[in-house]
Amino acid sequence: MTATTLDAVPVAADRVERTRPAPAPIPYRRVLNVELRKMFDTRSGLWLMVSIGVLSIIATAAVITFAPDSEITYESFATAIGMPMSIVLPMIAILGVTSEWSQRSGLTTFTLVPSRGRVIRAKATVTFLVGLVSMGVAFAVGAVGNLVGSAIVGVDTVWNISASTVPQIILGNLVGMAIGFTLGVVLRNSPAAIVGYFVVSLVMPGILVLLAEVRDWFADLQPWIDWNYTQVNLFEGATNTAKEWAMLGSTTAIWILVPLMVGVLFLRRSEVK
Repeated sequence: MTATTLDAVPVAADRVERTRPAPAPIPYRRVLNVELRKMFDTRSGLWLMVSIGVLSIIATAAVITFAPDSEITYESFATAIGMPMSIVLPMIAILGVTSEWSQRSGLTTFTLVPSRGRVIRAKATVTFLVGLVSMGVAFAVGAVGNLVGSAIVGVDTVWNISASTVPQIILGNLVGMAIGFTLGVVLRNSPAAIVGYFVVSLVMPGILVLLAEVRDWFADLQPWIDWNYTQVNLFEGATNTAKEWAMLGSTTAIWILVPLMVGVLFLRRSEVK
């Protein structure tokens, strides 16, 4: 039995290795445009956007119809419009971040844009831009309602919301959207995040208030951990002192910043199916 050997094939010294050039990364502006379009593509997202204008008009008409003449003021219209807005805007934030999992588009999205953190940043940017535009529409509808309502009932037009209060009202709504966005990142499931938001916004504040009433040591601690308490202060324009802003920072860190960082960490490592 004999062994056969193969002679080594010489390689040309001037042989050039050819490599395929890496594709250019997708511009961040395009990612923003895609995420913005996603917020209107689904029926739930579209109707939530439409509901902002519809509910603002309904709330305005309700104030004109049922409020006494002395209550035909800009504050009354802003309060009436703000109630549905405080619910609709967090729902928009939740659906904006959970769409990749509820609509089963995550595999496509994260294949085209492997950096999940980049996608989440785009979702957050678009969500809060939509929130700002929605609040601008609501303020405009309230202003028109105030002018029309005062003309109908024959009273002077009253603009009793100061310019310093408007930024706090906007910030209060953005805090609510941030809570919804955080729950969407942590849970990554639309029904669970929506239920979680109502638990956090409706159930937890009552529990904390009750605990503050029965435990004296907790009464001083409650404003530092109850985000609903600080949000109400924002809506009322009552966040003025350094202590009150510090309370807002504390509740924001507890309910938004820390859970959001943990949620993003798990989201970047979770398996997308």
